[in-house]
Amino acid sequence: MRSQRRIPLHFSDASREAATHTNLSAVRRDGPCLWVAGDETATIERLTAVSDTDGRVTGYGAELSVRLADLVDLPAGPDAEADIEGLARADGWLWAIGSHSLKRRKPKPDHSPAKARKRLASVVREENRYILARLPLTTGDDGLPRVVREDGDRTAAVLGGQGDSLADLLADDPHLAPFLAIPSKDNGLDIEGIAVIGDRVLVGLRGPVLRGWAVLVEIAPEPHSHHPGRLRVRPLDDDDGPRHRTHFLDLGGLGIRDLCPHGDDLLILTGPSMDLDGPVRLVRWPGARHAAPHGLVTADDLEQVGELPHGDGCDHAEGIAVLSDGELLVVYDSPAADRLTADGGVLADIVRLSG
Repeated sequence: MRSQRRIPLHFSDASREAATHTNLSAVRRDGPCLWVAGDETATIERLTAVSDTDGRVTGYGAELSVRLADLVDLPAGPDAEADIEGLARADGWLWAIGSHSLKRRKPKPDHSPAKARKRLASVVREENRYILARLPLTTGDDGLPRVVREDGDRTAAVLGGQGDSLADLLADDPHLAPFLAIPSKDNGLDIEGIAVIGDRVLVGLRGPVLRGWAVLVEIAPEPHSHHPGRLRVRPLDDDDGPRHRTHFLDLGGLGIRDLCPHGDDLLILTGPSMDLDGPVRLVRWPGARHAAPHGLVTADDLEQVGELPHGDGCDHAEGIAVLSDGELLVVYDSPAADRLTADGGVLADIVRLSG
């Protein structure tokens, strides 16, 4: 899939200082705006479309930054990074999910061999990564979408931080439990996509990939009846049923990097589960909204839309958003130098999406 054109995303000085523009991990369209997130902060950013005289979108800017800690309680405090890897918008809500991943420390070039070995043995759990947040969307006086803490009887709420995270829910899962103690870049648990379909939330895993099969986790979060500001996960089918369901997808050995509903279909951005550059592919799951919950999606059930470009140590496609019929926006982590504009912007790709 070749880029039809590139458009700049412009961020505030504060976001550029925090390197949000070079660590983009999630994007979702909301009318004339984009909701985007970087994986090094605990914020979500709103960018607004800039159009030419013909109404064609030529870029996004006028950033509004939203601190998650102003909306929900974060387990590790307001400033520790949440590693937001997925955004979804549905039925007046914005959803945000952290990676739920352990982190293995990375050796630095100036480290001695002994220090490098020591860092490679160090695994860290950062609690703000283990959250799923549901935030009310409203329309401001300027006609643009806003996220708020409360809107009537709707309240921002979070899952995680009290022994109730999605990782805790998976502790007894026969396929995924063995991977919960493994860092993300070692094929451990690593969430990188979210899509909301009806009352169900689909969570896409970059890892683990199990003998070539990628994993989607299906849950049904709901407001906690006794604790405003909290979510809980209810049984999927009946009061005594399971609280999650796993779906296995044959993505040719690749993991899931993002999910994006498109009509009744689900677009899946795929890429390596390990710390590698490529390949990166866009896959369509036709009719995913009405798919039977048998949990196994073969290659014959999927449509290969095309391959996306990737660099050598750069240009890692991390987020996709449908802009309009036939156009898909792609944002990148670690953008190549030619994506950085002289006025402080970063270039996203617009690719043609058929069907």
